[in-house]
Amino acid sequence: MLRTRRTGNGQVLFTLSGRIETTEDIDQLQQLLAAETSGHQLVLDMKDVTLVNQDAVKFLRRCEVDGIKLENCPLHVRRWIDQLEDQPRRRGV
Repeated sequence: MLRTRRTGNGQVLFTLSGRIETTEDIDQLQQLLAAETSGHQLVLDMKDVTLVNQDAVKFLRRCEVDGIKLENCPLHVRRWIDQLEDQPRRRGV
């Protein structure tokens, strides 16, 4: 189960805890991020994230590409994201 908590003070910080492993979890995060107004740095604090799946890692990578900062990203998740960045993109996929 994924839990989120939002705080704001010059930046918008979403503290995540639990698991990011279902389409619903990713959809929930996308909706939260999309609801934010521009002009604030968005940050996902992942200190208490215990489990992610491949779709979640792809989503997190897209977040970084879009300028969203990942704080306290667990090392195994960081390595997985970095592996995706190192893979050549396949055309037509």
